[in-house]
Amino acid sequence: RLLQRIEEKGVKTAYITLHVGLGTFRPVKAKEVEGHVMHSEYYRVDQRACQTINEAIERGGRIIAVGTTSCRTLETAATDKGVAAGEGWTDIFIYPGYRFKVVDGMITNFHLPESTLIMLVSALAGRENIMNAYRAAIEEKYRFFSFGDAMLLI
Repeated sequence: RLLQRIEEKGVKTAYITLHVGLGTFRPVKAKEVEGHVMHSEYYRVDQRACQTINEAIERGGRIIAVGTTSCRTLETAATDKGVAAGEGWTDIFIYPGYRFKVVDGMITNFHLPESTLIMLVSALAGRENIMNAYRAAIEEKYRFFSFGDAMLLI
């Protein structure tokens, strides 16, 4: 329903693919985050999606990924002018300090601690902001993890 309501307001959407592997949900155990080896996942961005995304960028629009998988796919497909159509395997690991090339915001759920996913959202919104959002979510009894409540990061 959320995407339908967004589209009804005139927001353009594009559909891309990333086949999630079980490694997505594994905690990071490396002493230094840079030492974590990310699993590979298959992605695909078709020409139609590229055109929609690149036109939005050219118009000065914001690119809001729906989910961490979409975010990882877009950042994998990023070029200096937007995104390029393609498919293949990505092992991109986004953590604080990463400079986003395409994604300006994200709709995502509340992720497990010590996961690559919480690191990704912290890279986008800032660790302190994410921790504040999590504290508020706990106080308000939001549902966490894959089938829980969502948040908008902008």
